[in-house]
Amino acid sequence: MIVQISAGQGPSECQLAVAKLYEALKKEYKDLKFISETKGYEKDCFDSIRFRTEHDLSGLEGTVLWICRSPFRKNHKRKNWYVDVSIIPEQTGIVADKEYRIEKFHCGGKGGQNVNKVETGVRIIHIATGIASQSTEERSQFQNKQRAMEKLLEKLADLQKEQEAKQVNAAWREHTRIVRGNPVRIYEGEKFILRKQQE
Repeated sequence: MIVQISAGQGPSECQLAVAKLYEALKKEYKDLKFISETKGYEKDCFDSIRFRTEHDLSGLEGTVLWICRSPFRKNHKRKNWYVDVSIIPEQTGIVADKEYRIEKFHCGGKGGQNVNKVETGVRIIHIATGIASQSTEERSQFQNKQRAMEKLLEKLADLQKEQEAKQVNAAWREHTRIVRGNPVRIYEGEKFILRKQQE
């Protein structure tokens, strides 16, 4: 699954909490694979971090609270800093899937004696998505197959882009949404010690 830790619209303290939570989770779950980050205002601070894991971290989805005096503003009274943990939907590897069904058919219309006797038209169906393309423009079946495959790969590439855009949009929506109160976890102090864990 893909997980995103986000400071939302929070200040540098929240961005530092993003970095600290990511480090804490790396110790807890050894398989975390970094995907991307958005740097924060201060050094070693992050607006968001995205990573992949084989573990089911859906129980972590929600708000994480860090209770600590601001390391950036000494006289600042606020001690509660919130970050959001979200599960981002995975995009499926559409173009990598090479299972196709090929159908041949007689072409209709003009084109001389050869047209209705030989199956020169080709339709290719991508089994996983049901997307189909066909070609009847060329005189040979081989050329029509090539043309149909080109069209199909274009359609699949468009679908892949659409899915990637949806994933980015989902990540942005989660990034801007932080619900304060009822945190899933609470960490304390500059050493970022886990105080309470709710199932």
